Amino acid sequence: MKRLHLHVSVPDLAQSIRFYETLFGAPASVVKDDYAKWMLDDPRVNFAISTHGAAGLDHVGIQVESAQALGELAGRLKAAGAQTFDEAGATCCYAKSDKSWVSDPAGLRWETFHTFGEATTYGEDQSRAAMAAPAEAGSSCCGAPAPKTSACC
Repeated sequence: MKRLHLHVSVPDLAQSIRFYETLFGAPASVVKDDYAKWMLDDPRVNFAISTHGAAGLDHVGIQVESAQALGELAGRLKAAGAQTFDEAGATCCYAKSDKSWVSDPAGLRWETFHTFGEATTYGEDQSRAAMAAPAEAGSSCCGAPAPKTSACC
């Protein structure tokens, strides 16, 4: 089964946590000094907020439950001709995950990932620099503008 992932950068974490706890009718399942996450079943979504990057939608994604499902989903991205960036054992959002990234034709970053452990640090977004390289060379994925800069999932 898959779970939709949304990551929003916010200017005030405490205020945003209160807002989303009220909206979702549930407390965050993870709260750090710079990050919070809800693993909701209705709707089935991994919704994260952080103080990393400019305020607004950072990226969207699809979380899968196995390495095999990640391989299938990443394979579909590659078959569609999209430039992808793969990360094995990435540390991001206080978790360890294998990932495959792609930008849609409008430049919105999509993350497909399988999480297999926890981490003690927020981590770094290795995909941003790798995916921005084509834009710096004068083109980007699918002719889209370069993705905006901010933090990882």
